[in-house]
Amino acid sequence: MHLDAFYRNFKAVRSRIGQKRQICVPVKADAYGHGAACIARASVEAGASCLGVADAQEGMQLRKEGITGQVLLFSQALPSEIPLIIENCLTPFVSDSEFAHMLDAAALAAKIRLPVHLKIDTGMGRMGCRPQDALPLAKFIAGCAGLDLVGTATHFAAADSAAEDDIAYTEGQISCFNQTVENIVAAGINPGIIHAANSGAVILHPKAWYDMVRPGILLYGYKLVNETNTAVPPLQVEPVMEFRTNVVYMKHLKKGESISYCRTWKAPRDTTIGILAAGYADGLPFLAAGKWQVLINGSAYPMVGRICMDQSMADLGPVPAVHRWDEAVIFGGQALSAADFAEISSTIPYDIVCSITKRVPRVYVDKIANKEEQ
Repeated sequence: MHLDAFYRNFKAVRSRIGQKRQICVPVKADAYGHGAACIARASVEAGASCLGVADAQEGMQLRKEGITGQVLLFSQALPSEIPLIIENCLTPFVSDSEFAHMLDAAALAAKIRLPVHLKIDTGMGRMGCRPQDALPLAKFIAGCAGLDLVGTATHFAAADSAAEDDIAYTEGQISCFNQTVENIVAAGINPGIIHAANSGAVILHPKAWYDMVRPGILLYGYKLVNETNTAVPPLQVEPVMEFRTNVVYMKHLKKGESISYCRTWKAPRDTTIGILAAGYADGLPFLAAGKWQVLINGSAYPMVGRICMDQSMADLGPVPAVHRWDEAVIFGGQALSAADFAEISSTIPYDIVCSITKRVPRVYVDKIANKEEQ
């Protein structure tokens, strides 16, 4: 993992949104496969005001790693997880009065005042109360002695699309959110920190930046939408993750000999096959078989045959300039990116980076190579 790239990406987002707005870094799903603890520390050091996780267990793990500060709980917790929320000082999103009542009772029993964020569904169709129910819910939370309303949020369904109808849909969500927040303020309730912008909205919808933004995939180096505002320089980011393995075995094949399961690939000529110590149990998409290439010593070699659970194969050619134990870059660095890998695998970059499994060691390099780049 190239932490210097992460810091530059954070700086690029900071430059785009200005110095006064806060940045919440989502580190859910093990920081999109990048390693939650290390990315969380890097985020705080770079200037993040809070971190975002999916569930209470992820938040608890951050606390065990010594991560302090605000941790937002994005997804709906189960009642059984409420003690973990209290014990680990997590800040949950609240979408309904039933859950708010549960949190209030637990907070009062623990003799604390638990910070919460009100979640409003303006068109995503998942978690969040209806806009017309937001003011009653805000009043309910404000009346709970054990709860402290410190934030109000929504989430966009199509903010990473520059298509005309998607732009209009997102603008409709922004308008709905604005009106709903105004109603809460008009009722004398402080909505706390207002936030909505994901990665796509950071790029395309400055009206949605509010008090804080929540860019996820953008900070990890993937920009999934083209800029439409030519008045500002394009926001530049670079991938943080580089997936490497090694050539652990080499064998010569004669023309017509096959490799791997189902014999889907037969050597078109005498050649050498390099066995790579990475398979679909490490996160390589099974559907990438026969469509990808790896970079070894600066040269690209096609991956051939069925990807196996623990291994994959590359065609090194009749006279290979490769040796056993050489490193092979599957994506990132000087090779093609996870976004390219996703395209040939008929998926999205999120899926590729989040799928790199725990058994693959995470190695962090170039941490704060230059302080001035933060």
